[in-house]
Amino acid sequence: MTQEILEQQNVVAAGAATTRDDAIREAGALLVAAGAVTQEYVDSMFERENSVSTYMGNFLAIPHGTNDAKESIKRSALSLVRYAEPIDWDGQPVKFAVGIAGLNNEHLEILSKIAIVFSDEDEVQKLIEAGTAEDIFALLEEVNAE
Repeated sequence: MTQEILEQQNVVAAGAATTRDDAIREAGALLVAAGAVTQEYVDSMFERENSVSTYMGNFLAIPHGTNDAKESIKRSALSLVRYAEPIDWDGQPVKFAVGIAGLNNEHLEILSKIAIVFSDEDEVQKLIEAGTAEDIFALLEEVNAE
């Protein structure tokens, strides 16, 4: 059985970060803990963010590393951290930081699915109102479905 790209242990319902950089660290640390990336990849997430904001709209940011950091990815994975209070992400309010590590462009399909979920304000509201990490995971489980 293939490993799921988004695993429940990588979903955090109440993130601790209060700044963009801490949110990137938090999302990145989950990817490291999952065995998906090395710390070098997390460092490259800051490089990416400093060259182009990963804010996507509807309270979503998708921090990810640079192309140069591909060798620090061991497997494709996602992390999701929700924040009760919006984080100032280069002037935009973020309540969801989705950390992304993609091998062989596997993440592009996942990204498009997440974009579809977050393009629907009703779906975003459900994610904001979800009580627990399990509830958030259940709402996003279709992201794993082929």
